[in-house]
Amino acid sequence: MKILSLFALVLTLTFTSCSTVKVVSDYDSQTDFTKYKTFAFYKPGIDKAQISDLDKKRIMREIEANLTAKGMTISETPDLLISIFTKERERVDVYNNSYGYWGYGYGSWYGGYGGATVSTSTEGTLFIDFIDKATNELVWQGIGKGDLVMSTVEKKEARIKEIVSKIITQYPPVVEAK
Repeated sequence: MKILSLFALVLTLTFTSCSTVKVVSDYDSQTDFTKYKTFAFYKPGIDKAQISDLDKKRIMREIEANLTAKGMTISETPDLLISIFTKERERVDVYNNSYGYWGYGYGSWYGGYGGATVSTSTEGTLFIDFIDKATNELVWQGIGKGDLVMSTVEKKEARIKEIVSKIITQYPPVVEAK
């Protein structure tokens, strides 16, 4: 029985520690993304994000680092405005830990170990919007969703870096020739 309990604990820790970031993006297929060379942050949009100012700074630093690595520059007269939006929700995961069998033998029923492990975590969603400065229209949006790790500042910064980097890898979109 102790071995089964230990196995269930290891299985639970494996599933909860290997959380991944899920990323998707959407864009205006009529947009020529090669024309965008400069960007700036859209302060009114960023101010509305319901996260701490420290996390806003972390996210903006990572966006800037990722976009400058792609050859873009931050500018007072940008081609693109960058805005962010965040959501969070409590996620509940239930892992079925039923081990063993029920069967007939030697005149009685034999049973196995059964049960479930329930874990909760906070799942955050980060939206990064790219707005064409000339038209004031949304041209690209990246969305990243993953568990939030809050135990230390270092883990929080690493998680923000991971989420932002995975979102920005999808920019610019690869547009198939028609």
